[in-house]
Amino acid sequence: MLKDGKVELAMVQNDTAYYAFKGIEMFKDKQVANMRGVSTLYNETIQIIVLEDSPVKSINDLKGKKVAVGSIGSGTEANARQILEAYGLAYADLDPQYLSFGEAANGLKDGNVDAAFVTAGAPTAAIQDIAFQKKVRLIPVEADKAEALIKKYPFYAKQLVKANTYPGQATDITTVAVKAMLVVPESMDAETVYQITKAIYGNTDRLKAAHKLGEGITKESALEGMPIPVHPGAEKFFKEK
Repeated sequence: MLKDGKVELAMVQNDTAYYAFKGIEMFKDKQVANMRGVSTLYNETIQIIVLEDSPVKSINDLKGKKVAVGSIGSGTEANARQILEAYGLAYADLDPQYLSFGEAANGLKDGNVDAAFVTAGAPTAAIQDIAFQKKVRLIPVEADKAEALIKKYPFYAKQLVKANTYPGQATDITTVAVKAMLVVPESMDAETVYQITKAIYGNTDRLKAAHKLGEGITKESALEGMPIPVHPGAEKFFKEK
């Protein structure tokens, strides 16, 4: 839609923005070269969910299981595939289910899905929803696997899902995250982009008050994990003291 001029501002995952700008993955033959970054915002945590009584204790245990890997062509689906690859697994080793967050949550509750990948800011409503009805566990991505993943795909970062993020979660869980980010067309007027950026980073206190994830939206971290060229209007704002 950004490429076709149907929208002028979009929120996307930084890995998806990278694929679009390079014309790879789900954007093969559909490159979006006219896209520019405004800023990265907060971490979108990759959470691998099972019910508490599941025999699945690690990602290796997903072999042969029904696993919700996200909708076809989604950022979650790419994350699932890349994380499985870090463990030497492919879709051929399991029974992938291409489901949205809501469908995956229902599948877990009904026992039709053994595990689900969810890429979203934590706490995620769909997971909280299940956790209030049935006890759930998060499966960790171990540090060495996270490092291998980051080496191959630099838009990932290590992430901790702190204890008590979800009901019954007694310990911290190690995983990885991508970042939510804002993008605009290259053709957008620099002054407009400057004012958008200034409006966001001049009101971070309001973002913190509105949602816990607002704590991660700071001027200092706004270009961390930026995978594409930054729009000159945003660049002007970030260069100011």
